[in-house]
Amino acid sequence: MILYEYPFNERIRTYLRLEHLFHRLGDLAVREHPTDHHYAITTIFEIMDVAARADLKTDVLKDLDRQKHALNGYRGNPAISEAVLDEVTGQLDECFSALNSLPGKAGQSLTENDWLMSIRSRVGIPGGTCEFDLPAYFAWQHFDAATRQNDLQRWTATLVPLAESIRMLLKLLRDSGSPQKVVATGGQYQQTLPQGRTFHLLRLLIDPALGLIPEISGNRLIVSVRLMRHERDDRLHSSTDDAAFELTLCS
Repeated sequence: MILYEYPFNERIRTYLRLEHLFHRLGDLAVREHPTDHHYAITTIFEIMDVAARADLKTDVLKDLDRQKHALNGYRGNPAISEAVLDEVTGQLDECFSALNSLPGKAGQSLTENDWLMSIRSRVGIPGGTCEFDLPAYFAWQHFDAATRQNDLQRWTATLVPLAESIRMLLKLLRDSGSPQKVVATGGQYQQTLPQGRTFHLLRLLIDPALGLIPEISGNRLIVSVRLMRHERDDRLHSSTDDAAFELTLCS
């Protein structure tokens, strides 16, 4: 099954982008080839660019605090395990404290690393990290894999609090939804959203054997899904087939 996610606001869109980048960084950093570590470093720069938003850290801290207060509202409910509640709120507290203790924006300390910043200034130029442009970086790529991995771990340490906070917030958001089986008639599906409730994320699970790609759009009033096919001309064409998939709205 292929899972597609569609954010309903810019804040969740930013969280999903960061999650995507953190997953990529984790995959690349544990590998041993210098090319993988080159792209791990460029991913660190991408994370820094996304995290440079002035209000991102504040948004994440507010969301962590909001989630904690929402969960504390379930205390005393016989259907809720107090032990699980304590564990989750404890994790939220840890994320809040770790992120709040970082000075400035996430990754700001890396901007003081002149060696990394020399790479960052060249990485956007096609071929700009060649050995004649950055001999020190070229030499670093010839270090043994363990040394490069240790350096990457040291550089990414300042980003870990943000990564853990984003992971925690998105997990709680995803867990808030209830999946429903729906059918797109003639390749089209629309659903009116209930009033008085704000949704932040749509999750769509579809069987890859169908060969269909969902184009999702939505706002606070309605959600629309159009199913497409990637044909041999390398273009997307609308499907007219009925198709079932699983839809989850998360608030």
